[in-house]
Amino acid sequence: MLRYITFLFLLPALTFAQRPTPVNIIPFRLTTHNNLSVKAVLNGKDTVNLMFHTAANAITLTDEALQRVKSLVFSGADTVKSWGGSQNTSRFSKQNRVQIGGQSWSDTPIWENKNSGPETDGKFGIDLFAGKVIEIDFDKSLILIHNALPKKAATYEKQPLTFRDDMLFLEGGCLVGGQVLTNRFLLHSGYSGALLFDDQFTNEHKLPEKLTITDEKELKDSFGNVIKTQKAILPAFMVGKETLTNVSAGFFKGSLGRQQMSIMGGELLKRFNLIIDAKRAFIYLKKARSA
Repeated sequence: MLRYITFLFLLPALTFAQRPTPVNIIPFRLTTHNNLSVKAVLNGKDTVNLMFHTAANAITLTDEALQRVKSLVFSGADTVKSWGGSQNTSRFSKQNRVQIGGQSWSDTPIWENKNSGPETDGKFGIDLFAGKVIEIDFDKSLILIHNALPKKAATYEKQPLTFRDDMLFLEGGCLVGGQVLTNRFLLHSGYSGALLFDDQFTNEHKLPEKLTITDEKELKDSFGNVIKTQKAILPAFMVGKETLTNVSAGFFKGSLGRQQMSIMGGELLKRFNLIIDAKRAFIYLKKARSA
């Protein structure tokens, strides 16, 4: 009888231990510009499409979107930094309720921006998920927020991350002039291209001379500052054990020192399913089916 009673007491504990960890499932649409567009509800009234931006640490809305959104009350303005210029004035609204997927946040500040990714009304970043595991599944078009690392991570390739100033950096190898050069890249899902090199790396390794220039274009940051870039084809790019060939790469023309970090953008990120651990110390990668 004692054994039977003990078993009854243990059974609920075992059942509790086997319950699945809660997951916030956030569907996204991959835009034609390689951005992740997510539906969000503001203050229970306004529905907007926000870009999930892995290099952003605030919720922002564009000027155009703010003409439609009625539930925000702006309470001040401040100077913020951007790609093309450091003196940009932005209004902010202090206390807002934001719902994304099955989760909501109260007393959340929202800032105004001039631009966001095409087809989106603004953006949000990884700061909303501090202390959580972030999974981006491009095969299923889902962002999944976990309390703990999912078991599937064991089937992915583990790579170290550098987490600095709320930004994620991953090391990659670049084949230039027959030589593999390593560099650290900011994971930037807001940038539609594949790679963008920093000025120091570009000039130190003479990329405009060693790579074939295929195009020249202008980029605009979120405040409308214009930046001119040159585009080339990198013969090979290595991330962990994966090698991608003929990768589009860009670098800035003119003003040296403006671009201080290299960027890995949406065109390249979408080739992998990604899991970022809760401490932002490691990233787990697995090639997406569509890669």
